[in-house]
Amino acid sequence: MKLLVDMDLSLRWIGLLRNAGWEAVHWSAVGKVNAPDLEIMAYAAQHDHVVLTHDLDFSAILAATHGEKPICNRSKVWVCGFVAERAGF
Repeated sequence: MKLLVDMDLSLRWIGLLRNAGWEAVHWSAVGKVNAPDLEIMAYAAQHDHVVLTHDLDFSAILAATHGEKPICNRSKVWVCGFVAERAGF
């Protein structure tokens, strides 16, 4: 699974995730820092990434666009516990 870390999360996540064996990239490394959420979602879908975010809007976008990629929202431990556990959080 490839993770795309949203702008609202620290760059520290990249090192932590990679050290835990995940393939991860921060949005600031691949896109405009002020890009709208839809652009981030489009990139994630095109490059087969799951978005790791603290932004609750992504779930609404996913539902509204009938998207298929999961969103891992850092504020909901039950949603992304597998990522946090694997990263040692």
